[in-house]
Amino acid sequence: MSELSNPPKNYLLESILVTIFCCLPLGVVGIVFASQVNSKFASGDIDGANQASVDAKKWMKWGLITGIVVTVLYMIFIFFMGGLAMLSGGEF
Repeated sequence: MSELSNPPKNYLLESILVTIFCCLPLGVVGIVFASQVNSKFASGDIDGANQASVDAKKWMKWGLITGIVVTVLYMIFIFFMGGLAMLSGGEF
C-alpha cells in the first residue's frame, strides 16, 4: 500500500542542475522524463511512473558524467597548450 501513496523520485532538480552546469542535451532529456513521473503517478500508471523515474535518473547521470569528462579533457587541453607555449618561448 505504501507503493501507491508515495510517488517515485522524479530527479527534476538534479536534471535541471545537470542541464545548467554540465550537459544541455542530456539534461533536457532527463527533464522530460522527470516531468512525466508525477503526472503518470497521478493518473494511476505506477509502472510508467517508475520507468520514467529510472529513465530520468539514467539521463541525469549520463549528463553529469559527460559534463565531468568534457571539463577534464578541456582542462588537460588548456594545460597542454599552455605548456607548449611556454616551451616554445612564445609570448602572449
